Amino acid sequence: MNASGILGYLPEHADIMASWGLSAVVSKTFTKEPRAGHSPPIVVKVRCYSLLNSVGLANPGISGIGPFVERARRYGVPVVVSVGGKSCSEYVEVAEVAERCGASAVELNLGCPNVEQGGLEVGRDPVQVLKVVKDVSSVVKIPVIVKLGISDRLVDSAAKAMEGGAKALTLINTVRGTSIDVYSFKPILSNISGGLSGASIHPIAVWAVYSVFKEVPADIIGVGGVITWRDAAELILAGAKAVQVGTAIVYRGPKVVKSIVKGLRLWVRKVGAKSVTELSGAAHRV
Repeated sequence: MNASGILGYLPEHADIMASWGLSAVVSKTFTKEPRAGHSPPIVVKVRCYSLLNSVGLANPGISGIGPFVERARRYGVPVVVSVGGKSCSEYVEVAEVAERCGASAVELNLGCPNVEQGGLEVGRDPVQVLKVVKDVSSVVKIPVIVKLGISDRLVDSAAKAMEGGAKALTLINTVRGTSIDVYSFKPILSNISGGLSGASIHPIAVWAVYSVFKEVPADIIGVGGVITWRDAAELILAGAKAVQVGTAIVYRGPKVVKSIVKGLRLWVRKVGAKSVTELSGAAHRV
């Protein structure tokens, strides 16, 4: 599937993403109120197939969920709505709207480093993770997926997410970083810092999936630096049952999705497995 943030809040975005050959379409993060996001420049390419972005969760608010979901459902694949908020009640409200509009699942964005809402991301605090997930899970019937960023309490937060009623975890979100123009002496992004994605964070994502899988019974969606099928295979061996692709689409184009799937099919056959599911977490069994 695509990682949240690669297009995904206008109906026409659903048309584009569905053409990539995805098994599920994930929206950009929707919040209760419309957000304009940060002023340009908001994206900068950095070394190693990586990006720094500081979009600031730009989206049309909950009024945009219905049109996006309706269009995306035409393609016969699950539609996951990414949910953001400034409080537990806002997460609940946006998730309820997503369910009413026909979303297959919601993905709670608890680890975005691009938005300043009282300091640290919610996902860094296991107590807050439990509260948000529990509140949302208690009012919606569709699956609740929890997306977490990297932190020194990641395993604890993951455990609390599952305790709160999450059906799956998405690991990981982008990692905070910055880039400075060596001639102007100024940070390139208008917001100074942004979220680092792409190949640069892939080893971190593999470590996160491996660590959580080892300690927490959970279905995991691996994301972070999937540029080739080998990157996806690493996340699967670490414990992921599904994989999201983001920055690779920017660098290699939408055909990268089908290329990754083709590579995974060949890999599964070559190692003598019957399916990707059979290989999920295999690195823990050797």
